[in-house]
Amino acid sequence: MYAIAQSETIDASRKVNDLQRQRLEETIKLKEINVKEVEAKEMAIQEKVKYEAVKREVEYVKECAEREAAQKKDAEINAFREAKEKEKLENVLLGPLQQYQKFEWEEIVSATSSFSDNLKIGMGGYGIVYKCSLHHTIAAVKLEILSNIHHPHLLILLGACPDHGCLVYEYMENGSLEDRLLRKNNTPPIPWFDRYRIAWEIASALVFLHNSKPQPIIHRDLKPANILLDHNFVSKIGDVGLSKMLNSESSAISTLSKDTGPVGTLCYIDPEYQRTGLISQSSDVYAFGMVILQLLTAKPAIALAHTVELAVEDGHLADLLDIEAGQWPIEETKELAVLGLKCAELRRRDRPDLRDHVLPELQRLKEFADRARDMASNAQLAPPNLFMCPILKDVMEDPCVAADGYTYDRKAIEIWLKEDDKSPMTNLPLPDKSLIPNYTLLSAIMEWKSGKQ
Repeated sequence: MYAIAQSETIDASRKVNDLQRQRLEETIKLKEINVKEVEAKEMAIQEKVKYEAVKREVEYVKECAEREAAQKKDAEINAFREAKEKEKLENVLLGPLQQYQKFEWEEIVSATSSFSDNLKIGMGGYGIVYKCSLHHTIAAVKLEILSNIHHPHLLILLGACPDHGCLVYEYMENGSLEDRLLRKNNTPPIPWFDRYRIAWEIASALVFLHNSKPQPIIHRDLKPANILLDHNFVSKIGDVGLSKMLNSESSAISTLSKDTGPVGTLCYIDPEYQRTGLISQSSDVYAFGMVILQLLTAKPAIALAHTVELAVEDGHLADLLDIEAGQWPIEETKELAVLGLKCAELRRRDRPDLRDHVLPELQRLKEFADRARDMASNAQLAPPNLFMCPILKDVMEDPCVAADGYTYDRKAIEIWLKEDDKSPMTNLPLPDKSLIPNYTLLSAIMEWKSGKQ
């Protein structure tokens, strides 16, 4: 009996031990399951965070792609505009001058609603300007004397009513250079390379006026308010109809004319003209120098020459430049500032010749700016990094998110997974080989590609 009881006790003890061991194993398995559940939840959270980050990046890339498409379109427009401007200039030099159209006074009164204040768009030194539509053409009407001069960067005279001294000019959609430099109505800033070009355009128009035959013409009221910009930001000088025609019998070195009444705007008037009453082409050069300094700084003209001169001498010109214009090239911009200061010298004899010195320098700087603009445009057309497959190093055709949270081209990652179970980016084992299509990124890539065409 004792042996039987002892045997049963041993069996019971063995069963208890087996039961305890089985329970311990189940406890360990339960802990492992809990750990895996926590890891799975953490991985899900990480995947969600990655998805949100990718979503934000895609939205940003989409915005960048839209901007890049717009910039490419602007570059194409600029190239077309330059070709047209060259054609216009050739026509001016080689072809006959176009005659202006004559309008009846009643047409102008009707088009301006009897010169309604609601159609008033500005006031020059010699008359009020009204916006209207004449013969299905948007135009600007101004009461002043007539002008028959034509140049790509002089405001085009569409027609006139001679009996009432009323002029009809082309309408310039982007208003005056002054308004754009001051960013009136929160308009976008003018990029620095366009400002280089505008300086050259204004100088070329002034050279044309100063060398007109049979008599040279002086503008006498050059300023940013009288420089207008069309829809492509091509600049044209206005108020030319009031320019002073000089006697061609004057000195070949410097053409001077006695003026009996003050004409012009404070801060742009030639100091020697104020002192002596003698007007010359150099008077326009002084005003042009002030315009250059305003193109660089977008600051009021009063005391501007002195401020820029000190900044150049102290090596602080960069602090004075208009930061809204972008990343100015320091050396070339310094050259332009020095050129503006030379033009704005107090004495006529210290100012450079516009045709022989100023215009060639501006031509060189304009060509530099054009190259910089084209290089920037080409760089902006490169695909964003987010569009590139880490395996192919090329734009993805079918982007998919792998288990490591990174996006790859589907064909490239499928070939990779056939040979390797590790992530191409982290070199860590992939939990699985599932691929999730990234439709948002695909849409952005397709939109970017369509913008390139």
